[in-house]
Amino acid sequence: MSPSSIGAETIRLHRRGGGPPLVLLHCLGVDHRLWEIAAADLDRDFTVMSLDFPGHGAAPLPQRPYGIEDLSQMLVELFDREAIGRAHLGGISLGGLVAQHFAAAHPERVDRLILMDTTPRYTEEMRQMWAVRARQARAEGVASLLGNLLPVWFTPDFVASDPAAVRYVRNCFENDSGEGYALACEALGAADLRALAPRIAAPTLIVCGDQESAAFQDAARWLESNIPNARLAWLSPARHASVLERPEEFTRLARAFLAVSA
Repeated sequence: MSPSSIGAETIRLHRRGGGPPLVLLHCLGVDHRLWEIAAADLDRDFTVMSLDFPGHGAAPLPQRPYGIEDLSQMLVELFDREAIGRAHLGGISLGGLVAQHFAAAHPERVDRLILMDTTPRYTEEMRQMWAVRARQARAEGVASLLGNLLPVWFTPDFVASDPAAVRYVRNCFENDSGEGYALACEALGAADLRALAPRIAAPTLIVCGDQESAAFQDAARWLESNIPNARLAWLSPARHASVLERPEEFTRLARAFLAVSA
C-alpha cells in the first residue's frame, strides 16, 4: 500500500500509562482528549495511545481529500514510526470505521478490537446528510452544527447537567476547522466497509448506546453478526457519544475485555 499522503508525519501520538499498548481513535469533530474523559484510568493497566485525525485538534489539514482507507494507512505509518508491532485498538464513530479497516487489512497488528457507536456503512439518508453537514461546516463553521448535534450525541438530562464531557464537545466544535470537519464528513459519506467485516480476526467488543439512533443500533447488531468473534454490549443511558456519557461503565467493560490477553 502506498503512503497515505495525508500528513502522517505531522501526527503526534500521545502516550500515557504503562503496560500493553492500547491505541484509541476519536470521533468526528473532537480530538485525542476525548480519551482523557472516556478512558481516564485505563492507563493503570495499559499504555494508552491516542492522536488527532488530520484537520482535528492540533493536526494540520490534509493536503487533499481522503477516505477511510487513507486514515487506516496513516495508522500503519504511525505504528511503524513508533515501533508498535501489535496493539489493542479501539475507535468510536469515525475512529471505529478506521479501526475496522485497519483490523481487517492488518490482522497481525491487532490483538483485541473495540468498536464504539460506529457502522461499516451509513444509510442512504445519512450519506446525504454528510454532504449537507460538509457544506454547512464550510459556509457557517462547525459551531453552527452544535444545536442539532448535542441531542444526537447525548441524552437530554446529560446535556442539561452540562458536565465536563458536554463542555469539552462544545469547545471542540467552537474551535474546529470547517474544512477539516468537512473533509472528514465526505470520507464518512463515501465509506462502505461491509465486505471487510469477515476479515477481522481479532476478538471484538462492540459498544453502543442504548438510546442511539435506530441506524446505529442496527449497525452494532450487524457488526456483531458479521465479525467472526464479536460480542455486543450496551451502555445505558447513552446516545452516540456513549463512552463520554458513561465513562465508568465503558472503562469497566473495556478493562474486562482487554484483560483476557493483557
